[in-house]
Amino acid sequence: MPREVRERQMMDAAVRTFGRRGYQAASMDEIAELAGVSKPLVYLYLHSKEELFTACIRRESEALLGVVAAAVEGDGPAEERLRAGVLAFFTHTAEHPDSWAVLSRQARAHGEPFATEAERMRERITGYVGQLVAAASQGPCDAEGLAQALVGAAEALANWANGRPGVPPERATETLMGLVWRGLGSLVPVSVPMPVSAPDLSKTRSKP
Repeated sequence: MPREVRERQMMDAAVRTFGRRGYQAASMDEIAELAGVSKPLVYLYLHSKEELFTACIRRESEALLGVVAAAVEGDGPAEERLRAGVLAFFTHTAEHPDSWAVLSRQARAHGEPFATEAERMRERITGYVGQLVAAASQGPCDAEGLAQALVGAAEALANWANGRPGVPPERATETLMGLVWRGLGSLVPVSVPMPVSAPDLSKTRSKP
């Protein structure tokens, strides 16, 4: 079997193991058994557990970035391109839950150098989103801040959707796009008006 095919099998097994069991609990024996190879071969190809985990983060980051970048390409309206990128993001994370678990939880939970690898992916996605938000805005806006908020919301929604079977990527996409383009007020109607002034708390104090 060609080396690249064998290595891909081992990486697939590692992502599945790390995603489901976590970095600390995962063992090289388990990864080797799942890949159908010997443990010495895993060490020969992919070296230490730390290097293997780092390689998994990089590979899964590139895969996610690739589908998002491909979705937002083109000359169409910025809103449509952003929607396509958001849908691609949620579709990929739904179809590859172990990969998303590695990127969203495991990489950040175990410090360096793993957290830095995950942050690089996040910065690149945020850059795509910031450009589209700036292009779609009809006036001055804090595109960088909005992009940070949007990506953070997307990460939270992906974790929520993956934890609840039956939530399709389209639903998560519409929820996020509604939050961005229509505003939170239209999604959560306010039935009780907010007070226009602070209440007089002195009336509620007990008398001595």
